[in-house]
Amino acid sequence: MDVGAVMVAITGVAGTLGAALLTQRGADRAKKRELEMAHAIQEARENRELRRSCYTQLHREARQFATALSRHLYLLRDGRLGREDVAALEATKDAYRDRWSEALMIAPDAVIVPAHDLNDALTGVYGQVKRLEQGNPRPGETPQSAAEAQHALWALTGVAREAMRRDLGVTAHAGEEAPCGTQPVSSDHPTAVTRDFAE
Repeated sequence: MDVGAVMVAITGVAGTLGAALLTQRGADRAKKRELEMAHAIQEARENRELRRSCYTQLHREARQFATALSRHLYLLRDGRLGREDVAALEATKDAYRDRWSEALMIAPDAVIVPAHDLNDALTGVYGQVKRLEQGNPRPGETPQSAAEAQHALWALTGVAREAMRRDLGVTAHAGEEAPCGTQPVSSDHPTAVTRDFAE
C-alpha cells in the first residue's frame, strides 16, 4: 500500500467531513440569525402595539379630562356643583394621571415633549378650577380665564395626538405635506367658546 495514496484518501475523507461540518455550522448560524431577526421583528411589533394602546388611552383620557374641566366650570358658574360632580372630576383626573404615568415609561422624547406640554396645561387648568371651586383663586384667576385656558387645551391635545401618530407611522412626518383637512384645531378665537364666562 502506497503511503501517498493513503494520505490522499485520508485528506479526501477529512475534507469531506470538514466540508459537511462547515456547511452544518454555516446553516446553524444562518438559522440563529433568522431566529434573532424574527424575534426582533416580533419584539418591535409588540412594542408598537403597546405604544398604540398607550397613546389611544392617553389621548382619550386627556380629552375626557379637558371635557370634565369644562363641565366643572359650567357647574361652578351655575352654582349646581355637587359632591358627585367633584368626585367625577377627580376620577377623570386620576384615570388621565394613570395613562400619563404609563406613557412616561413607553413613549419616546418626540412624543413626551408635546404630551408634557399638554399635561402641564391640563394640571394648570385643573388647579385653577379647584381654586375657583374652593373660593380661593390666585390674582387674575376668574371663571373666564379658566375657560380660556381650558379652551387652549384642545390645540395642545391636537399637537400631542399628531406626535403620537407620527411615532406610530400613521401620519406625515415633519416637512411632509399633510393631506387636506388634517391640520390641528386652532384656538385662535377663544372668546367664541368662553363668552359664557364673561363677567
